[in-house]
Amino acid sequence: MLGFRPTFWPTLMAVPAVLFMLGLGVWQVQRLHWKEQLIATIDQRIAAPPVALPTGDSLDVDAWVYRRVKVTGQFLHEREIHLLAYTERGNLGYHVITPLARQDGGYVLVDRGWVPTDKADPASRAAGQVAGTVTIEGVVRRGWAQGWFVPDNNVARNQWFYGDLAAMAASAKVSAPPILLEAGAAANPGGFPIGGQTQVTLPNNHLQYAITWFGMALALAVIYVVYHRNLAAEAKP
Repeated sequence: MLGFRPTFWPTLMAVPAVLFMLGLGVWQVQRLHWKEQLIATIDQRIAAPPVALPTGDSLDVDAWVYRRVKVTGQFLHEREIHLLAYTERGNLGYHVITPLARQDGGYVLVDRGWVPTDKADPASRAAGQVAGTVTIEGVVRRGWAQGWFVPDNNVARNQWFYGDLAAMAASAKVSAPPILLEAGAAANPGGFPIGGQTQVTLPNNHLQYAITWFGMALALAVIYVVYHRNLAAEAKP
């Protein structure tokens, strides 16, 4: 058996690096369990039958996000908001977000669905501007922050690029909870907006990340041991 003689500088650099990578691997395993639980919760909520959405602006978003709900009221079409969006096929258009004056009091922002750019003008889809009392079923979503390369929302031109729900409610001159109700796939008169746009795709790559970090820790440990065994072998008379 060859000897093993650890030297100062390689040990000082390798041991903390191995421990750091092992720590990252453990953290990714923890993230894996968290993500699996989150996905299971989302799947359970979306699959459940719709329930009435509580009234009031102080809604617990975490408790209601991804839940299927229903609300009854009247749309305020003259205050609709246009959120830039692409379809899965890459077609450019807008999500039409319209405040709904709830029959039981208060308001809620409803994403009625997608329209192409040539249907941004409500007059071009007048049949879809349903009047009177309606009941909407959909999925509760939260807002999202502005990305690195996402332009600022242009409130004056009604061009929105990210989901600042507080600003949307203020623009529509309503007081609403910080949620967006994405309408289901029920067809609107005239065909637009096209509802059922809810997409839930949560990446779960934590197992691959964990394997990568553990593998790198193992590789560095092997290199460290082999290097010092070779030093010991060279030092033998």
